[in-house]
Amino acid sequence: MSTPQNPYGQQPNPYGGPPQPQPPYPGHAAPPVPPQAGYGGQPYPPAGGWGAPSPYPYAPPVQPPKKDHTARNVVIVMASVIGLLAFGWFASNVLRPAGGGGGGGGGGGTAYPAAEYGLTAPQTLLDGKYELADDQSAQRQKELESSPVDETDIRDPQATVAQYTSASEGGVLVLSGMHGRIKNPDTAREKMLDGAATADGATLAVPATDVTPAGSHVTITCQVVTMAQDGGGTSSLPICAWADDNTSASVTVVTGATAAKSPQDIDLDAAAETTAQVREQTRKPLS
Repeated sequence: MSTPQNPYGQQPNPYGGPPQPQPPYPGHAAPPVPPQAGYGGQPYPPAGGWGAPSPYPYAPPVQPPKKDHTARNVVIVMASVIGLLAFGWFASNVLRPAGGGGGGGGGGGTAYPAAEYGLTAPQTLLDGKYELADDQSAQRQKELESSPVDETDIRDPQATVAQYTSASEGGVLVLSGMHGRIKNPDTAREKMLDGAATADGATLAVPATDVTPAGSHVTITCQVVTMAQDGGGTSSLPICAWADDNTSASVTVVTGATAAKSPQDIDLDAAAETTAQVREQTRKPLS
């Protein structure tokens, strides 16, 4: 025999309310609590929506997810990278070493290529994934102009140093380089990486190796250095560099995942391919 319908819209519970769920066994998550019927048949609104901590005593509150410190760690890492690239490289590649010879020689002006390309710092890189966060080019250029310059390998250097950040990738990209009339591109590329590997706090973990990305005619040299972090441990930093007749730069892209990897696990082929894309997007004809 079927149960007659209650004309007042309530459930046929003789005690006037729905049965309460029993407390879960320890270690088991409580089931979600469906909206209860209130006076007049209107449902009580769920407290905070589905997935929010339940106010009921039999359902333990959901623990908030642990904070992701990736962004903080990357910022710490990249603070070191900027010093590593912007200062170490300029001191090694452009500024005359202490006690060095005079500039302006280097085999005469006719040995230098014509100035046809410049190195820029656009607002975005890598299909818009990375956005310009800090352009230090003007500051570094002032340092160049106020310091003695060794013109053995380059004439008329113009600095380009910029930091990019990516919300989607959770990473930071640092571009550190210059344009001018570069007499010996191979030497310029080697000096860039030597400056990074010997900077204060840096340890060369994977020696420089030449890579030519598919579809590119430019040789890109990549290495991995490690930097000690506050609180212990180290971070791995892949650094790639290129140099041609007019432009010379290093590129470092670091995410929390990259920084945490063993140096030997860093994919230098992928790093070189990224560097080739950055070169394509920053190297522009001079107007």
